[in-house]
Amino acid sequence: MKIVITGANGQLGSELKDLLKLDATKECFFLDRKQLPLDQVSIIQDILAVYHPDLIIHTGAYTAVDKAESEQDLADAVNHLATEEIAQYCRLNNVRLIAISTDYVFDGTSDKPLLESAVVDPINTYGLTKLKGEQAVQKWLPDGIIIRTSWVYSAYGHNFVKTMVRLMSEREEISVINDQIGSPTYARDLAQAILYIVDNAHWSGGIYNYSNEGEISWYDFARAICEIKNLNCKIQAIPSTSYPTPAKRPHYSLLDKMKIKETYNVSVPYWKDSLTEMLNKI
Repeated sequence: MKIVITGANGQLGSELKDLLKLDATKECFFLDRKQLPLDQVSIIQDILAVYHPDLIIHTGAYTAVDKAESEQDLADAVNHLATEEIAQYCRLNNVRLIAISTDYVFDGTSDKPLLESAVVDPINTYGLTKLKGEQAVQKWLPDGIIIRTSWVYSAYGHNFVKTMVRLMSEREEISVINDQIGSPTYARDLAQAILYIVDNAHWSGGIYNYSNEGEISWYDFARAICEIKNLNCKIQAIPSTSYPTPAKRPHYSLLDKMKIKETYNVSVPYWKDSLTEMLNKI
C-alpha cells in the first residue's frame, strides 16, 4: 500500500512517521510544506500524481488559531481549498482519504459530549476554514473519512503541554483558563487509531470523533502537568474574559467517541495516562 501523509513535520505527522517507519507492508511518502505547499492550491493535484498513492492521510493544516483572524485568505487556502483539491484528486483517482479536522467547528454552547451529527457553527476563522474543508471532502468524496480531534499535543512541535512545562520551570506562578471544557489528544494515540483504521478490512466513510477519554479544563490540564513533572509552581484559575484573544474559543467542545469505538473497535486511552506517557518521553 502506498500512503501519502501531508503535514509530515507536524505533531500528528511526526507521530505517524515514528509508527510507520518499521512497517514494511506500506510505502509511505511524508510530505512537508516544501514538498506539498498547501497554500499553492493550483499545483496540489500535480504533486500528488507523482506518488500514485492508494491512501492519503491529510494532517497538514493552518493551525495558528489567533493569527488566522488576520490571515483569513491564507487559512482558507490551506484548510479549505487545499483540502478540496486533495478530495478531488482522490475522487478522480479512486484513492482513499483520511482527513483531520477539529472540535472548533462547534460553537461551544453544548452541555453534553458532542456527537458527529451535532450542529456545527464555528466562532472563529480557523474553525470556519476547517469546516469548509470538511464540507469539501463530503462533497467530492462521500466515502472519505474525517476525524475531528481536540487539544492536540505531542513530544514533537509546539503545544500547550511543552509550553506549560517551560513556563512552570521559569515562573513561580501562572494563570490558566478554567472555563473551556474538553479533552486533550495525545497525537501518538490518534496516530495509532488512524493506522488501526488503515489496517482494518472494513472501510466506513463519514465523520468520526477522537480525543482521549475524560473531561477537563485547560486549568485541570495544567495542574496535571505540574503534578506529573513535580514542578513547584502555583497555578491560578482564571475565566476566559481575563485572557482575551483575537479568536474566540468554544467553551465546551468535549467529543463523544462512541462511533469510532463501535465502528473500528478503537481503544481510547484516558487523558492522564497518555499525558504521563508523553511527559516521560520529554
